[in-house]
Amino acid sequence: MEDRYIETERLLLTPWTNSEEDVAGLFAWASNPNVGPNAGWKPHASLEESRKIIEEMFIPGGEAYAIRLKDTREIIGNISVYEDSARENVASMEVGYALKEECWGHGYMTEACKALMAYAFDKYDLVIMSIRTSEVNARSQRVIEKCGFKYEGTLRRAYHIYTGIDRDSRLYSITREEWEENEK
Repeated sequence: MEDRYIETERLLLTPWTNSEEDVAGLFAWASNPNVGPNAGWKPHASLEESRKIIEEMFIPGGEAYAIRLKDTREIIGNISVYEDSARENVASMEVGYALKEECWGHGYMTEACKALMAYAFDKYDLVIMSIRTSEVNARSQRVIEKCGFKYEGTLRRAYHIYTGIDRDSRLYSITREEWEENEK
């Protein structure tokens, strides 16, 4: 796999590896009980669980990136693009992300998301991108809106979370034309 790095003013998005550094970097924030449950996943209980997520979800998908602070290289989150489950036969991908709690409210995720959007629209010649979040994740909704996504609607009981509850999902999208207009 070729190395793909996406650089922003303050961040470096790098492909995940199963190195000890990446495993420990993921575990450091994914074990926080305030992070995962907002997105519907349980906090990581061990380094081995973090390694398994990297090896079984992040690396095979090919478009999952560790979000690193450019100056220290500290891993502060994850951002991915993957097949859009809401659209068949359309050039579309979906975005997903999570961020270390101590980094909330500093604009890092908006910065990372905008950079990944530019990369994905260009690389995959997308006509639209989508993103989902839960009704309870107001911080994520704010990032989504700052990135120019438009609210499409709520899918009722669309996401089965680790606690056994079915959550509603708010679906957003942005067309290539809307994205290009926002980038001017």
